[in-house]
Amino acid sequence: MNAPDEASYRPSAATETPSDLPPPPMSYLQLFVRFLKFGLLAWGGPVAQIGMLRRELVDEERWISSKRFNKLLAVMQVLPGPEAHEICVHLGIRAKGRLGGVLAGLGFMLPGFLLMFALSWLYFQIDIVGTTLGAAFLGVQTAVIALIVRAVHRIGEHILLDRWLWAIAIVCALAAMGGVDFWITLPAGGLVYALLVLNRHALALLMTLAAVALATAVAFWAAPATKLVETLVQSQASVLLIFVSGLKAGLLTFGGAYTAIPFVRNDSVGRGWMTDGQFLDGLALSGVLPAPLIIFATFVGYVAGGPVGAVAMTVGVFLPAFAFSLIFYDRLEAIVENKRLHAFFDGVAAGVVGLIGATTIDLAQVTAERVPSLTEGLSIFAAALAFLYIWKNKLNVVIVILAAAVTGWLLFQSQG
Repeated sequence: MNAPDEASYRPSAATETPSDLPPPPMSYLQLFVRFLKFGLLAWGGPVAQIGMLRRELVDEERWISSKRFNKLLAVMQVLPGPEAHEICVHLGIRAKGRLGGVLAGLGFMLPGFLLMFALSWLYFQIDIVGTTLGAAFLGVQTAVIALIVRAVHRIGEHILLDRWLWAIAIVCALAAMGGVDFWITLPAGGLVYALLVLNRHALALLMTLAAVALATAVAFWAAPATKLVETLVQSQASVLLIFVSGLKAGLLTFGGAYTAIPFVRNDSVGRGWMTDGQFLDGLALSGVLPAPLIIFATFVGYVAGGPVGAVAMTVGVFLPAFAFSLIFYDRLEAIVENKRLHAFFDGVAAGVVGLIGATTIDLAQVTAERVPSLTEGLSIFAAALAFLYIWKNKLNVVIVILAAAVTGWLLFQSQG
């Protein structure tokens, strides 16, 4: 296979002008309530959520033409952040200006945030360790690994479209397992792929060597200082630090909410704010809620800093999703036309897929060590994975998590 062709990033020209008819008149309160309803029905992940928005606001009420909606969706898939939430913000701006965008985004995310906040509080009111609930959560944690494996496959199908993107993903995964920070690998992956699209192979090789040299220098000279800083902040989960952690995840969530997992885990588990078991529990809880999966960040913030930490983490994660539409509303569609920027984001996204793969391996190893019986744990994992592939339904994640909880309770409670 040859290097990716620059022409392949040239979008097809529109053959007709999209309809610019405005959405129907409504008050700010009506707009907020409308998107609050969408938030209450946001089951099944981004595909189901976007399908719901398309059916009601595009096909039935004509807020925006189908052609323009497709172009908007293409933009949101390039940008970091949960696509369904970003589309809500954009359509809210289209209906009632930037304040309307804020209200639409808040309405869509509010049900999931409040439910996750309540579950986070309840999580710490119940004695889980050493009880039958602990066995149930072990079953759930095993099933969550299957959820992440399925997500890596689905995301990879849409992102790893040629051998160069595969190579970037594999190299980033190996680098992550070797302790190389993502701030080296992800920009390098984006720049290398953008250069390959332009057939600048020599410059791409030079950029690769520069990234290797930087990673080596950081490992030998900067690592001791970094470890000292991490030691100083490990037990100091300040509100600002929690917010920055969420903001970093929100800015690097390419290709779906699952791509935030390695960044949030690196900060929360790596700094000692929570255990891997608690992290997996948070992912499981988010899977049973009508909300973007990224709402698990609320749980992480709660564990790290209580109620204020939950708010800080949530604000950080969702801020980019609001900001891109609010600030660049009139220019977003031009991103699809910029083939070089598109190639850079594709390279970064491929690197993120590699990071999720490496994180999945780490989490699987931790879970394998925690389950009382590896054979039974593998059985739950295999059954959950098979169910996710075979049964296509917006509630399949909820069913998998609940079934894994019951199975874990039955299998592990007598072995704990």
